[in-house]
Amino acid sequence: NGSQEHLLLEPEILHVFVPPFVSKSQPEGESLRSRGRRRRSFMRKKRQQPPSAAPIQGGLQVTNERKDEQFHFLVFTDVFGNKTYGVVMQRYCPLLDWTSFYKNGAGSSPCVKLFSACGFCVISKYPYFTALKDCLSCLLMQLKVCRLSDMEERVREFAAKLALVPVPPPGQLHLMFTLPPLSITLPCSEDKNHPTLDLDLHLPFICFRPQQLLQVLSCLLQEQRVVLFSADWSRLTLVAESLLAFLQPLSWQQPYVPVLARGMLDFLMAPTAFLMGCHVNHFADVAAETDDLILISIDNGSVSCSSSDNINLPDIPQAAADCFTQRCQSLQIHFDLNQCHKASCTDINEQRAQRRAWQQNLNYDIQTITLELIVNIFRDVGSHLNYEHRVFHSEEFLKTRDPSEQLFYKKVLDTHIFHSFLRDRLNKKMDSFARMELSTRSEMQKLVVSTASPDLWIEPVEVFKLPDFPTYLSFHSVQAYYSDLIQQLGKSIFSAQNESSALLARFYYMRGLINTLCSRRLDALSDFQNLNKTDTAIFPTNLVTWLVESLQQEERNLAQKRPELKRLIFRVSYNEKPPVEPDNSVKKFKLPLKHLYQDEFVRCIQECGIVKNVETIHRLFDALTDGQPRQVKPELFKDFYSFWKEMEAESHDADLPSEVVEHLDNSECVYKLSSCVKTSHGVGKIAMTQKRLFLLTEGRPDFLEITKFRDIQDVKIASAPFLLVRIPSLRIQTSSRSETFEANLKAETELWNIMVKEMWAGRRLADQHKDPQYLTQALTNVLLMDAVMGCLPAPRPITAASKLVHFDKLIHEVPMMVPEATSETLKHKINPSQDLPKPQTVHVLLYTPGSGSAASQCGMDMNPKLWVALSGGKVVVFDAASWSMLQDRIQVGESQVNCMMGLVQDHVWIGSQDSVIYIIDTHSMSCNKQLTEHRHEVTAVMMAYSCSSDGTVLQWDSSSLKVKRQYSVSCDRLSSIQIHSGTLWCCKCTLPPCICRFLPNNFLHFTDEIPSLYLSIYSPRVLCLLQRGQVWTGCSDSPELCLWWTNNSKQPFRRISLPSSAGVTCMIRVKDQIWVGCRGWSCVGGQCDGQQRSQVVVLDPESHSVDKELQAHSDCIQTLCSAEDRYVLSGSASRDGKIAIWKVE
Repeated sequence: NGSQEHLLLEPEILHVFVPPFVSKSQPEGESLRSRGRRRRSFMRKKRQQPPSAAPIQGGLQVTNERKDEQFHFLVFTDVFGNKTYGVVMQRYCPLLDWTSFYKNGAGSSPCVKLFSACGFCVISKYPYFTALKDCLSCLLMQLKVCRLSDMEERVREFAAKLALVPVPPPGQLHLMFTLPPLSITLPCSEDKNHPTLDLDLHLPFICFRPQQLLQVLSCLLQEQRVVLFSADWSRLTLVAESLLAFLQPLSWQQPYVPVLARGMLDFLMAPTAFLMGCHVNHFADVAAETDDLILISIDNGSVSCSSSDNINLPDIPQAAADCFTQRCQSLQIHFDLNQCHKASCTDINEQRAQRRAWQQNLNYDIQTITLELIVNIFRDVGSHLNYEHRVFHSEEFLKTRDPSEQLFYKKVLDTHIFHSFLRDRLNKKMDSFARMELSTRSEMQKLVVSTASPDLWIEPVEVFKLPDFPTYLSFHSVQAYYSDLIQQLGKSIFSAQNESSALLARFYYMRGLINTLCSRRLDALSDFQNLNKTDTAIFPTNLVTWLVESLQQEERNLAQKRPELKRLIFRVSYNEKPPVEPDNSVKKFKLPLKHLYQDEFVRCIQECGIVKNVETIHRLFDALTDGQPRQVKPELFKDFYSFWKEMEAESHDADLPSEVVEHLDNSECVYKLSSCVKTSHGVGKIAMTQKRLFLLTEGRPDFLEITKFRDIQDVKIASAPFLLVRIPSLRIQTSSRSETFEANLKAETELWNIMVKEMWAGRRLADQHKDPQYLTQALTNVLLMDAVMGCLPAPRPITAASKLVHFDKLIHEVPMMVPEATSETLKHKINPSQDLPKPQTVHVLLYTPGSGSAASQCGMDMNPKLWVALSGGKVVVFDAASWSMLQDRIQVGESQVNCMMGLVQDHVWIGSQDSVIYIIDTHSMSCNKQLTEHRHEVTAVMMAYSCSSDGTVLQWDSSSLKVKRQYSVSCDRLSSIQIHSGTLWCCKCTLPPCICRFLPNNFLHFTDEIPSLYLSIYSPRVLCLLQRGQVWTGCSDSPELCLWWTNNSKQPFRRISLPSSAGVTCMIRVKDQIWVGCRGWSCVGGQCDGQQRSQVVVLDPESHSVDKELQAHSDCIQTLCSAEDRYVLSGSASRDGKIAIWKVE
């Protein structure tokens, strides 16, 4: 009518194209190109939808001129938090031609210069923003040259081709396919817990300065009501997705609608936190109508608040913010600057490849910088977590923050986003945060801004090119396409066999997926079975379960003839335990409000992180309830907890003069400081560290050492004259000084007396047993005594505190003299259960040597490692150079570990009672590979061989992880295997026990019965050791070893008696010695006291005599291992639970 205003109409959804687009029942001659028919499965009209349902920017407008095409992006979130992503292309079509086509079918209408917007939206479960935009751009090229009557068919063909493209699994494999004229790449996600990243992360850095960007991230971390504004709809989603990516691994938990249509603006009235976006035209209305919104203008890079000119929110901590700002200055966010020195590209795909490579590197740099920001903000959270009880000590964490930062942390700690972060930390999730925090921990105990950004190791990525799409999309052409794809994947699998197991796993996954689409269920199961050997992290459990359940009887019969499938089907159908849901609870520590009985008291003490050892907590409970009912009042617990925390803070914040500090070791802290007293060395305060006592002199503070705990000879209470009375004093006799030190401690005398004696006893036991944990435990006992004295009213305290004396009583009640041979040979002791409430049995030990210089150049850990298998499938790892714990727990199933072996430098094989061999990557410390060919518990792994209790022996190809040969031994139980002189020896339990020899080259075997010593005894554990043509055997219930010769079966065997032994539990050869772990009973005065004891017996293989008897464990020795023939390590059962390190002469 000549009006300049645009006519707004109500849009409707014309078509919805969903797979499958072809079916087997489709006639051979009919393809997707058939015209003149409407398939009811492809068309659905939505006349009741509001305008906001259509992907049209600004509503459906009728204009008198054609506008340029536009793209924008959508994110849909359902009530369960699952996201779906949409990429929309909007183009303008002649209005009358468009309507005439749908009214009258094919044909043309009068040429009228009116145009209406038409939107094309591709919806995906994955955020492929860039890839789908490229796809729609290719569709646009076709639509520009086709008739309107052909447009529906073109769109249907486009949708059908996209449906043929699989999604790459998480890891190191991108997929590439061709839609003329472009080659399009689908990137993979980093892991299954992170979404795919297919956008330009530098866009926010173009829109905002670093200071504004920090302000935005601070608002998101504090879960504010945030609204993004822009005149360009496409920027809203891309910037919002980038901001959420910057928060990783923290995950936004609140409502998220990056694009709000005009009819949805009332969503901004929601009282909860949210992140939403809308057109800049609504900025003034939104700012005026709502309060306390954070308004972020993408177009001009401003951040404001709807209720005030300034944002009244605390900023990100200054040190972390400064580090982030400095890192941002090094970013090269302009592609053209990077290309100035390069020749111009004459091929569009080559230019796109260059741009994609540049963008990937830039995205990696940005992710590293933003991750470093998150790590710097939350680095110390892990120090205030109690993993066993899933408790976060928020109040203690806040006390460690700078006063200027506390308001920020108070707000963040109460958010849902931080709660999910805590849940992952308590689950010990090894994500990007954990890896960076661990890699920078030693260099940055405090945040220090350096010039170099920490680097994250990134694995190389492979790009796999999909076959070209078929010209005509019929059922048979699609099947042919899938066949070509399977053939290409087979070639890639063959070439990747000896290169990368991670890449090989992705190819197996892809081929299994395509075989599933082609209904080749057995082939698909075979591919997924191979994932156990390559990467179990991407194993599709639900899909495999569905495949097994859908097998026809004929397929099941065929599967029974394929051993690799038979095991998988059995495991899925009958033997597979339901997955254990992780405990996602997170508790903040709260003081008890009711009386505590002993069990509740133990839990509360462990939750608050004071003590983990249950026996120590029981002694503390006895001390606090001394002379009272057997329960602790909540008031008393609060007083004790407060006193303990005050002592803890004082020990860390002790303000000592520099003249004093220089006399102390770096690790020394002052844990107890007396009042100012008169001593034989002058007036001052007595200070106690974990190593010594010293006098902090009055007046000009100075350091005067009283004694080291190991130098004390005697401690006693005396009295010193003072005017007409005598006051209590403490006398300490030390070997370092001739004169006795005396201090008039008055009322503190009795407490200092029991504290010094306990530390002295702990030091003596630590030196005797080469076990520093004695001293650590003694210090804990002393601190508990001090806390009990501080919280109990007189006159109870000293009596109660005396109940916490442990080691001083121990050395007086039970003399713990260490034999000379043990003292000389024992180097050190370590406790793998130090972070657990109770000691656990050390079932298996494995020493792996350090890596070479090549690993060092790659930034990998060079030091040798000690692998320790505890109960319940737990494996802990120590640095064998410093004997410090590297990894507190790697979980390999739930069953007991029977054996471990370092087959190659990068992997450790672990055999379990659940019949699985788990393979641990020594770099990532993760277990993503499994060998499931055994049917019964795996009892031994040796070189490239493994055996199970049912007598099965498998020989493996260590590179492909396939079984090369299989042997079978007839026995009740196959206990161990060894390789000697090209022969595989198997020790089997039968009646009588015997040794089986395999000659692998000709499959012959010979059997030798173990001598008559064992004929009347059926032992569940028989051990054998081969040495210089000799076979050494022992049984767990026999106090003797048997020795016979392999090259002369007629030569009589020899018995070797083991003194003070009730049986043999383990045996190894080290240099020219035989080390034997024995079990027995402790005897006093010729009478057995019922306490288990154990010893290591060292034998000379030439003379067959006992060289040494070594005693260091209070429970049965379970395992022995050698560390490069320099040391022997022994691990014991749970009553002791420690590892002794012995020197080899």
